[in-house]
Amino acid sequence: MGEKNPDVTARLRPALRDFEPYDPAFSPCRVNLSANENTHALPAEVRAAIGEALLATPLNRYPDPMANALRDAVAARHGVAREAVCVGNGGDELLFNLLFAFGGQGRTLVTCPPDFAEYANFAAMCETPVARVPRDPEDFSIDADALLAAARDAALVILTSPNNPTGDLVDHALVRRLIDETGALVLLDEAYVEFAPEGSSLVDWVAACPRLIVLRTLSKAFGLAGLRVGYVVADPAVIAALAAVRQIYSVDVLAQAAALAALARREALAPVVDDIVAERARLSAGLSELPGVRAWPSAANFVLVRVPRAAEVRRRLRDEFSVLVRDFSAVPGLEGCLRISVGTREENDILLDALATLVREEA
Repeated sequence: MGEKNPDVTARLRPALRDFEPYDPAFSPCRVNLSANENTHALPAEVRAAIGEALLATPLNRYPDPMANALRDAVAARHGVAREAVCVGNGGDELLFNLLFAFGGQGRTLVTCPPDFAEYANFAAMCETPVARVPRDPEDFSIDADALLAAARDAALVILTSPNNPTGDLVDHALVRRLIDETGALVLLDEAYVEFAPEGSSLVDWVAACPRLIVLRTLSKAFGLAGLRVGYVVADPAVIAALAAVRQIYSVDVLAQAAALAALARREALAPVVDDIVAERARLSAGLSELPGVRAWPSAANFVLVRVPRAAEVRRRLRDEFSVLVRDFSAVPGLEGCLRISVGTREENDILLDALATLVREEA
C-alpha cells in the first residue's frame, strides 16, 4: 500500500517550500478598484468584433502554438518583424519564462522595490538570487548609481514604467546607462504605458539595443484582463530562447482570436484611455483634498495614496461601503499606503465619498 499521508512539504524542491497560492485579496463588492483593471465597458464596435471572432473560431483544433497571426499584428503595431515578438498567457508567463531561461543559481536579478511582487516570487521559483535597490521613500525615485553598481555583475534587471504600485515613470537616461554600462538583460515592464504621456515607451529602442526587452499587455488599456494575453518585443535571439522554454499552446484559440480583433480596432479604444487619464486627474485631485491624505502623481491607471490607519480604512471601505481597494500598508516603503485603481466617473465618486467619510472618522 502507498503512503496514506505523504509529507508533501518534504518532497517539494527546497526553493518552493515557503510558497503560498497567489491571493489578490478579492472580496465580492459593489465597486472593485483593487486590481488595476480597466473597469470601462468595451466600445460597442470592439465588443461586436470580438464576439464575431469568437463565434467563427473552431474549438476542436489546438491553437497555433506561437500565435503567429497575433505576433504579426503586434509586430505591425510596433514596426518590427515577427521574429522580434513573443506572445504569452499574460505578462506573468513571459516574466516567468524570462527568469526560467536567463536566471538560475549564480545569475542575479536586480529589482527596485516597491514594485510588482511577482518579480521576486518568480525569481525564487527559478532559484535566481535577487539584489534589491530600494526606491526613495519620499518620491520613489531610483538611485541611479546604486542601481548601476548592483547591475554590473547581474544577469537581469527588471524595471517597471509606469511602476506598480507607485505610478512613476523610469528615467530614459537611466535605461540608457544600464544598456551602455552593464552586460545585463534589461526588461522594461510597460504594462501601463498606454496611460502615460506620449513618448514614455521605449519599445522603439529594441531594434538598436539587443539586451533591451519590452513587456506589454492587453489586460489594461485594451480592457481584456480576462483573456490573459501579453507579449514582449525583443531581439530575435531573446525571442527564440523564450520560445524554446514556453508552455505549449499557452495562448488558447479564443484568446488569440479576441486579441486580434481588439488590436485591429485599437483606435476605437483611444477614447476609453483618454477618459481614464482624465478621471485619474480628477480622482487624484479629490484624494489630495482629503485631510491627512497624500496622493502621489501617477502615469498609470491607479493612484497610490497614504491615509491614516490605512489597513482599517481599507477594511471599512470593503465592509461598510462595498468598495474594494488594495492595501499596501504592510509593504516596506509603503507604510500607510493604499492603491486605488481609476474607475469610471461613478465608481470614483462612490470611492471619494466613502473615503471622505472614513478619513474624517479615523483622523
